[in-house]
Formats: sequence, structure tokens, C-alpha cells
Amino acid sequence: MNTPEGKYAWTVKVGEKGQFVIPKEARDVFNIRPGDTLIVLGDINQGIAIPPKTMFANLFDTIFSGKMPMEDEE
Repeated sequence: MNTPEGKYAWTVKVGEKGQFVIPKEARDVFNIRPGDTLIVLGDINQGIAIPPKTMFANLFDTIFSGKMPMEDEE
């Protein structure tokens, strides 16, 4: 699959306890290491996001403001 630069997609399976493994390539891209604490954000309309630590503030504002990022540019 040909994806735009900097855009990624992976699939994971959810186990019986609701757990899934973040793919190694994703951990490498986002510098996720053992012992790191991740934040899981959820929105009924937009879905679930697990933002990289460096993007948290921006994603928090986007998700909880109710606006899509493109709306601010208009």
C-alpha cells in the first residue's frame, strides 16, 4: 500500500482482556519504550486516539474542542 509520507496504519487484534500489542514499527516510529505511560483519548464520533507524548497538547485541544483541524484554517 502506498501511503503519504509520515502517515501510518497498522492492524492489531484485541485479546480477551481488551489488550492489544502496539506493533514494533509503531513503537519505533513514535519512540514508545517499555515503562512509558500512554494516554488513550476517546470521542464517540471521532474514535480512539493514542497520541505520541509530543503531540498530546495539540491533539487534546483538537479532540475536545469539537472541531476538526481543517476547521481552524478556514
